[in-house]
Amino acid sequence: MELKNQKWDLEKFNQIRAEVLGQWPTGDAVDLDEAIAYHKNLAPEKVMANKLATAKKEGVSLIQPRAGVALIDQHIELLQFLREEGRADVLPTTIDSYTRQNNYQEAADGIEESRNEGRSLLNGFPAVNHGVDGCRQLVEALDAPLQVRHGTPDARLLAEITLAGGFTDYEGGGISYNIPYAKDVSIEQTLYDWQYVDRLIGLYEERGVKINREPFGPLTGTLVPPSVSHSVAIIEALLAVEQGVKNLTLGYGQCGNLIQDVAAIKTLEELAEEYLADYDDIMLTTVFHQWMGGFPQDEAQAFGVISWGAATAALAKATKVIVKTPHEALGIPTKEANAQGLRTTKQLINMLKDQEFASNGRLEKEKEMIKKETRQILDRVFELGDGDIAQGTVKAFTSGIIDIPFAPSRYNAGNILPARDNEGAVRYLNPGNLPFSDEVLEFNQAKLEERGKEELREPNFQMVIDDIYAIGKGKLVGRPRE
Repeated sequence: MELKNQKWDLEKFNQIRAEVLGQWPTGDAVDLDEAIAYHKNLAPEKVMANKLATAKKEGVSLIQPRAGVALIDQHIELLQFLREEGRADVLPTTIDSYTRQNNYQEAADGIEESRNEGRSLLNGFPAVNHGVDGCRQLVEALDAPLQVRHGTPDARLLAEITLAGGFTDYEGGGISYNIPYAKDVSIEQTLYDWQYVDRLIGLYEERGVKINREPFGPLTGTLVPPSVSHSVAIIEALLAVEQGVKNLTLGYGQCGNLIQDVAAIKTLEELAEEYLADYDDIMLTTVFHQWMGGFPQDEAQAFGVISWGAATAALAKATKVIVKTPHEALGIPTKEANAQGLRTTKQLINMLKDQEFASNGRLEKEKEMIKKETRQILDRVFELGDGDIAQGTVKAFTSGIIDIPFAPSRYNAGNILPARDNEGAVRYLNPGNLPFSDEVLEFNQAKLEERGKEELREPNFQMVIDDIYAIGKGKLVGRPRE
């Protein structure tokens, strides 16, 4: 395995492809020529890139749930309910945990047990086991674009089957679906495996089929500073477009401070356009993930969290928003609760779609600092790789130049500690080995000292703990005396 940010030639791709398709019997049904013909016959409204392009042009934020169950007919019923009762604009298929770990036999057993019980005993849709025909049953039963959502370090066979099955959007990446999800998978291995996925999508694009790619923005979803998630998103975007990807949706997980979150979405798009400037014909959109951390158990409070995320997404003009449910603290939501979260979000987006978040000094300062921090990380990654972003990324994780807070991976340094400032924006309490200038370090330190003065305590690890649990307790900032 030789990892470089270089477009794979077809000989290399096809050699590996035979092995990938042989991982499970349903791989035998994948025929790229036939799949491309199938995509070309899809109705335009079922193509995610078309829907996103229209939304971006019109300045509208689309809404999308998370959802997935084991059996095809029940999954269709669930998605139809979320489309009709929840008013979802675009639809997901969340993949089950066995498939995410390439344990296809366990997924097969789960399908059989679910049939016997008459209800899903898997926490998602086992697309590899259902195969190309099973995926097409979904596509043909629904009137909206479908995205594959998963969390898979090695997502090659899943990509082959779902794309051949008619899905037009594929989430994830070699960093975002490894470091927050796996413990013992090397970053070098997942970057290589995801180059395969992106090269496959590049082949579809070369033949005139639009497949949207969406790196997973929230990462661990726990107090992730914007410059960390932006750096990962832009790296995964650069790796994807090198392999031929043309349609990209870059994501960000809500932190909670309105000004910081609006600045984050705006800078994500601006920085991505800057770093992708050498590539032609790239369609770039953004996705805002509602709060990914702990939720209040009380449903009324949970709707408050959902509404705040919806309002922020609308004011930031994100192209799409991933919606949470009022049952987040309780487990897998009912379809009714899922639809309620969607309708709540749709209401806020409709109310705010014609309103602009006025530029001001605080917003511009936040944008300035996010851009400085992100550029300082990315510039060092390029430097480590002698211009090759793939090689630089591997070295950056080894040295802690890229570091994702609270990640389980042993390939992640785990040195940085984020905490909220006095207004709830996420700052660096401990920047670890991130390559920040004195100006950036002093800015973060000063912001946290303001909070410490307000709370009569030194900024410390207890702040981090307090902040992690704050929203679940009905607050944003984890104050010690509330």
